[in-house]
Amino acid sequence: MNGPARWTPRLIIATAVLHFVWAFAQPNDWAGIAADGFFRTSVDAGASHHFAREASIWFMAGGVALLALGTLTRHVLRATGRLPAQVGWYLLALGVPLCVFSFPVSGGWALVAIGVLALVASRRTAAGPPRRDPP
Repeated sequence: MNGPARWTPRLIIATAVLHFVWAFAQPNDWAGIAADGFFRTSVDAGASHHFAREASIWFMAGGVALLALGTLTRHVLRATGRLPAQVGWYLLALGVPLCVFSFPVSGGWALVAIGVLALVASRRTAAGPPRRDPP
């Protein structure tokens, strides 16, 4: 296992943790969401608290998705010794649109950087030719 492969899941998980922290640190309305009973508490686009609720919910959901990707990547890397290239492509698929639509405000650039690192790591940990046992 190479250095980039070892660091890729760690960076994904760290990004997930930052998402969770930001979901509660930014101007949010978790108290309002809880007071309204959670169910359908962010559907009124005309409400004054709509943006705060939407951002909080999406940061939390993004954190869960990144945590799942990071822990699954770590598991696969430990089990096989290889980093799947799909991890890099998934991160690029998330990060590039974020950069296009809201750079530099979003952290999409971090996902792009980790995605490129994952693709480099996957090339370095790619399986060699199949081993043939003598007859």
